[in-house]
Amino acid sequence: MTRKRKGRILVLDDERSMREMLEIFLQREGYSVHCSGSATDALQTLGEEGSFDLAISDINMPGLTGFDFLREAKKTSPDMPVLMITAYGSADSAVEAMKLGAEDYITKPFRIEEIKARINATIERRRLSEENVELHKLLQERYSFESIVGKSDGMRKVFEIVDRVSDMESTVVISGESGTGKELIARALHYHGGSRTGPFVTVNCGALVETLLESELFGHRRGAFTGADSNRQGLFETAGGGTLFLDEITETSTAFQVKLLRAIQEREVVPVGGTQPVKVDVRIVVATNRDLAEEVRAGRFREDLFYRLNVIHIKVPPLRDRREDIPLLIDHFLAILGERQGKQVLSVSPEAMRYLAAYSYPGNVRELENILERGVALAMGDTFGVDLLPSEITQAGEDAAPVVDDMSGGIELDDLLERYERQLIERALAQVGGNRTKAAEVLGVSFRSLRYRLKKYGMAED
Repeated sequence: MTRKRKGRILVLDDERSMREMLEIFLQREGYSVHCSGSATDALQTLGEEGSFDLAISDINMPGLTGFDFLREAKKTSPDMPVLMITAYGSADSAVEAMKLGAEDYITKPFRIEEIKARINATIERRRLSEENVELHKLLQERYSFESIVGKSDGMRKVFEIVDRVSDMESTVVISGESGTGKELIARALHYHGGSRTGPFVTVNCGALVETLLESELFGHRRGAFTGADSNRQGLFETAGGGTLFLDEITETSTAFQVKLLRAIQEREVVPVGGTQPVKVDVRIVVATNRDLAEEVRAGRFREDLFYRLNVIHIKVPPLRDRREDIPLLIDHFLAILGERQGKQVLSVSPEAMRYLAAYSYPGNVRELENILERGVALAMGDTFGVDLLPSEITQAGEDAAPVVDDMSGGIELDDLLERYERQLIERALAQVGGNRTKAAEVLGVSFRSLRYRLKKYGMAED
C-alpha cells in the first residue's frame, strides 16, 4: 500500500551528510523531499516547481547565504514557511531571520524529535491558515448579497444598500417581519465586505435573561457570580475584527441598553465583575421585527441608543409585497430541499403555483420554505401538486377574489375591479416565472396592454 505524502519539503544545506540525513528522516515521516546544495539551485527549483509546504535552509553557505535565499523565496513564494538552521547560533542571527520572514529558527546540533515537532507544527499551521482562507472564501460566496433570492424592486433596494455599505464601519439596523431573512442580510453585509476578516457572531437578545446576556456580550471575571470559576471573554471580544449581530434588539431592557450604548460609543467593554475596560474592534449590526421609532416613543427603547444604532437602516419587505419573487424562491428551495432529502422534485404544478402565489405568508420566506419542505417530504413523484399544500393555503386561494355580499351602502366598482385585475396579473406573472409575454398570453391580452396595466399599478420594472 502506497503511503500518502503529508506535504512537500525543500531542504537546502551545503553539507551533503545533513541533506541526506534530513531526506531519509523526512521521507520516513511521509513527506515528499527535494534537496539542494546551494541557494541558487534551491531558488531555481522554486521557479520550476512552485512553492513547497515548507523550506528548511542552512544559514551559512558559500555564495548566496540562507538569508539571501530567504529574501528571494519570500518574493516568489510569500506564503511558504521557512525554517532556518545553523551551527553558529546567535541572538543577532535569530532576530535577522525573523525580520526576513522566517517561520522558526533552530541551532545545530539539534535533537531529531525537536525538529520533527517544529516541522509538524509549521506545516499544520500552514494547513489551517489555507483552510481558513478557503472557508472565508466559501462563506463569502454563500452569503454574498448576490446569493439572496429576489428580483423585486424592494429586494433590489436592499441589495443596493448592502453593496454600498458593506465595507463601512457604520452600525446598521435591519428591520422586517419575522421570517423575512434579516440574519441572511446581516451575513451578506459581513461577507460581502472585504475589510472585515474576523468572525460573524450572532446573539439572540430575546433568548437570554439580562444577567446572562451581559455576561455573554461583555465577558466576566472569575468570582463575579456563582459558577464563574474562571475569566471568560465576551462576544464583543470574540467578534474582534468582524461583525456582532444582535438579533431582536428590542427585547433588551432600558437598563441594559445604557451599557450597550457605552460599549458601542467608547469601543470598549467592562467585563462583569471587572474594573478595567477592554478595547474592542467590532462592527455592530442589529435586527428587529418592530418599529424602533415607535418603541422609542413608547419609552421601551432608549432614544440615544436608537440614534447611535440607526446610522444605516435596511428594511426587508415582507413576502406578500414582493410576490414576483415567489417563483424564484420556490425554485431555489426545491433545489436545496431535493438535495437535502435525496428526492428530486422538478416542478410545481400550475394549479399549486396559483395557490402559492396568492397566499399572504404571515410567516414570510420562512413559512414558504416550511411549506415546500413538507411537500417535498410527502411527494411521491417529481411534481409538487395541490394535494401537497396545507389546507389554509388552498382555502385562502379560494377566498382570494374580492366578493361583495352587501351592496346596500354602495360600492366603489372601479376600485374593486382594479384590485381584482391586479391580483390576476400578479398570479399570471407568478405562474410563468415573471415572463411578461407569457403572462399576457395567459391573461388573453396583448403585451402592450399588459405593459400599460403594469405601469398603471406601479408594477413595472425600472
